[in-house]
Amino acid sequence: MFWSSKKDLRTILEIFAVFQWALSAFVIATTVILVNLYLVVFTQYWPVTLLMLIWLAFDWKTPERGGRRFTCVRRWCLWKHYCNYFPIKLLKTHEISPSHNYILACHPHGIMSHACFGHFSTERSGFSKIFPGITPYMLTLGAFFWMPFLRDYVMSTGACSVSQSSMDFLLTRKGTGNMLIVVTGGLAECKYSIPGSFTLVLKNRCGFVRMALRHGVSLIPAYAFGETDLYDQHTFTPGGFVNRFQKWFQRLVHIYPCAFYGRGFTKNSWGLLPYAQPVTTVVGEPLPLPKIEKPSQETVVKYHTLYIDALRKLFDQHKTKFGISETQELVIV
Repeated sequence: MFWSSKKDLRTILEIFAVFQWALSAFVIATTVILVNLYLVVFTQYWPVTLLMLIWLAFDWKTPERGGRRFTCVRRWCLWKHYCNYFPIKLLKTHEISPSHNYILACHPHGIMSHACFGHFSTERSGFSKIFPGITPYMLTLGAFFWMPFLRDYVMSTGACSVSQSSMDFLLTRKGTGNMLIVVTGGLAECKYSIPGSFTLVLKNRCGFVRMALRHGVSLIPAYAFGETDLYDQHTFTPGGFVNRFQKWFQRLVHIYPCAFYGRGFTKNSWGLLPYAQPVTTVVGEPLPLPKIEKPSQETVVKYHTLYIDALRKLFDQHKTKFGISETQELVIV
């Protein structure tokens, strides 16, 4: 007997589900690069690599044209174990009509946006049952679509590029009932992803508001309570060598290289797996916006302020349910 009980087997499957998701991009990308280098340098099968590059060029715009989702991939049993690991839960506060399109902004980013992936890139947290008639499109960095096979794997979950042309296409060419999910804080928010932190990078993130105004779609605030509790993070001495390198690297590529850590494969060990802490994503009330094809900066700022107010209201209404102090407020930077 490898496992003493079904509970042990279930725990192992949950750990594997989270582990493979965190490493899948790296493994697929590395494998593709090494295999193609081998084919070109050491064999006579270089035409295989050539054909792959031709197909990549031909298919380059697909992530900006609605992607290529496969429902069977979104319903993999693997994702059920992934969602149960934490576990994650999706909470709806208002009905969402499938006769309109929406942009849902999810906060906070955390280290790896585990809850956001589980809710909107899989069906295992019950998205289709909770929001019938709504099709979610998880929008992510275009870099995920540069590598053959990796791009197909990412697109199969319903993900698309977060570029302007991609959002324009989804909001105009795919009918109604579409929900575009953006994690507005992005990788810049990773530095604030520590237990007990409620800081969001949102002050100067107005692009999603401008896009919503251009198409006249409602904005929906969503907050994942517990996302920042999934990892610890080592804070280096302010002004020290490592801290100066972090700030320099962030200025260079807009990514903050944080030193995060969590649990290992066993319960009390150290590693890079997230802690098994519950995360509940609360989806708020849609905020209607008028359609203004060329909104002025003043108009964008006005509705950006209204959105932040709606997000604060959502946070304040639900924070005490998750053990957060009544006096705790969101910090917007």
